[in-house]
Amino acid sequence: MKGIILAGGSATRLRPCTKVTSKQLLPVYNRPMIYHPLNTLIKAGVKDILIIIAPEYAGHFLNLLGSGKEFGARFTYEIQDEPRGLADAFIVGENFIDNDNVVMILGDNIFEDDFTDAIKNFKSGGKVFAKRVLDDPSRYGIVEFDDNQKAISIEEKPKNPKSDFCVTGLYIYDNRVIKIAKNLKPSERDEIEITDINSWYLKNSELEVAIVGGEWLDAGTFDSYLEAQILAKKKLAAKMII
Repeated sequence: MKGIILAGGSATRLRPCTKVTSKQLLPVYNRPMIYHPLNTLIKAGVKDILIIIAPEYAGHFLNLLGSGKEFGARFTYEIQDEPRGLADAFIVGENFIDNDNVVMILGDNIFEDDFTDAIKNFKSGGKVFAKRVLDDPSRYGIVEFDDNQKAISIEEKPKNPKSDFCVTGLYIYDNRVIKIAKNLKPSERDEIEITDINSWYLKNSELEVAIVGGEWLDAGTFDSYLEAQILAKKKLAAKMII
């Protein structure tokens, strides 16, 4: 299992704080934000990790994280010249992934849950993790469930959400994800959408959707960033292994 942390982008929603550095390098209580997704992967035994970064902050990440030896891991870096959608990570990371399965986590997503069993026990297909959101579900990829709590559809930022369960920023796929990503057509936002990857696996009855039990934050706005500080202080700081 290879790991990818997607930490590119310009983070315009956190300006002016992100005019001088990457969002994922901002502090979340007593650690840089990117330590949280790194902790999720390393704790689950994923030690070979690709970090995808924007070119203007490449040196910042290298200075902070280095080779990964300090964390008992091995870090590889790739530059994403411009954001082309989350699914682009599997194209950028094609050579790194090689013939392995892959778990990707977004660099601004902070989870309370431990995903060790889900990652270690993964065999094939795709697995994503959903969480109920009460604040404007139309901002997310939304999962629709049937009466047996089986996923039947996933829509990206729907105007009329069919549920209030969104897909969080942790994704596990088998090696076919590279080919799937390469064959995607850009959406109306001119991005290749990870929702289209999830829909491919779902259409082929190969997507498992698990529910996130603990707290989850996408720390991409000032409000959620503040919540992340509080969560890290109250619940996460003592659980960090890096």
